[in-house]
Amino acid sequence: MTRYRTLSLTISFVLAAWAGRVSPDQAFANDSVTFDRDAALATVQTLAADEMNGRAAGTEGGALARAFLLREISKYGYSPVGPTYEHSFRFTPRRRNGEELPEVIGTNLLFRMDGTGDTGKTIVISAHYDHVGVRDGQIYNGADDNASGVAGVLAIAENFKETPPQNDVIFALFDAEEMGLQGARAFVRNMEMIDKNVAFNINFDMLSRSDKNELYVAGVFHRPELKPIVEGVADKAPVSLKMGHDDPALGSGDWTFASDQGPFHRAGVPFLYFGVEDHPHYHQPSDDFDTIPTDFFLRSLETVVIAAIDIDRWLAGKAD
Repeated sequence: MTRYRTLSLTISFVLAAWAGRVSPDQAFANDSVTFDRDAALATVQTLAADEMNGRAAGTEGGALARAFLLREISKYGYSPVGPTYEHSFRFTPRRRNGEELPEVIGTNLLFRMDGTGDTGKTIVISAHYDHVGVRDGQIYNGADDNASGVAGVLAIAENFKETPPQNDVIFALFDAEEMGLQGARAFVRNMEMIDKNVAFNINFDMLSRSDKNELYVAGVFHRPELKPIVEGVADKAPVSLKMGHDDPALGSGDWTFASDQGPFHRAGVPFLYFGVEDHPHYHQPSDDFDTIPTDFFLRSLETVVIAAIDIDRWLAGKAD
């Protein structure tokens, strides 16, 4: 989030290590939710492995992360957006200490699912898969920021595969968020060509750490009509879901433009953003998989799946 061995062996080890760690018959709080908990945990552990070297955009580590995610996407048979899942874009990073930085090629991963309701509306469900890379010889693995959000997108995609949404859905794994929301900016610039019916954005950034058992949802300040929807999700959620961090009067506490929902908001697309508050591991080398409280994380994932289901139903029933 922007608030101020071989890979194949690693993946095999991760999946083996988590097999049986979470009971498959453990009940979800809401019976409309279904996703593979072990797979969600393995996604975060794989993306946050040292071999990924912090997944910075335009680096070998970012390419390794993308290769892993492409295998996960294709394994479930999701349709690409256009002829390919990979959508590349170019940008020049912001100057650092007055130094002009070279152009970077970023790559968004986009896949889609057709809705059953013929609503003429599309929801974009998004998270960024990049992080900040290696700094001063230390790897910033970005388990919470934002391997956890990627796991949220994949959990919803898995749930919708079982119970299809009424609206069309584009699942977007954005690159280069940490370099100024570049992947989301590129998507929004080309939104008319990608899908002219985009009507809503649900974005995830940092879903896995909260000592207070709190997950925040931002966006209701800008769209008060969403309050009953969020309240309904909160009533069913297995975490404490709180509204906030979206009022410009909060200054740096306003997250409206702090992650990939920002470009959508500027374009007039309603959004809900889900994430935890800053914690001691935020943008630190200690943001590793081993320090994630897995119980909260899995309940947080369940919460965002519930939210996606309810937002889909609400949008399908909403007149233009």
